[in-house]
Amino acid sequence: MSYPDSENATVLLIVVIVLSFIAASSLNVYPLSPSMATLRPMVMIMVLIYWLLFQPRYVGIFTAFTVGLIADLLMDTHLGQQAFAAVVVALVIKITSIYVRQLNTVSAWLIASLGLIVFQLNLWILQMFIQNVFVAQSALSLFMSILSWPLVLFALRKFLR
Repeated sequence: MSYPDSENATVLLIVVIVLSFIAASSLNVYPLSPSMATLRPMVMIMVLIYWLLFQPRYVGIFTAFTVGLIADLLMDTHLGQQAFAAVVVALVIKITSIYVRQLNTVSAWLIASLGLIVFQLNLWILQMFIQNVFVAQSALSLFMSILSWPLVLFALRKFLR
């Protein structure tokens, strides 16, 4: 039996997911000084990992591909690089979430850290093969993303039902 409030809750959750990606994309492209830009966390991927962990019914591989394409367009990278890396992260998150029995804050942080590392490694490998470029400063962004993951976790946790 379907409850009338469950449809409203589902629509509200989807709206929250979309709005969180819009907010993350604006944080990803917000202009910063060159010295501060190297410390910018990968907010879109962090939000993607959050929704992959806590709402896998609504956010999956297709969403990861779409978010990656949008990130490619916003960050002016070669089309498909971040999309491919986001899909690989989604697969890693899906596989690791099979083996995690209880998803608490620490295990979510460890899985998110693994996802962020996989994302950055994929970008480095793709950039080496496609552009013959290695940007070592993005390791600072990776480090800041891992450190700031609990902020994303606590900011978005209140929208779970």
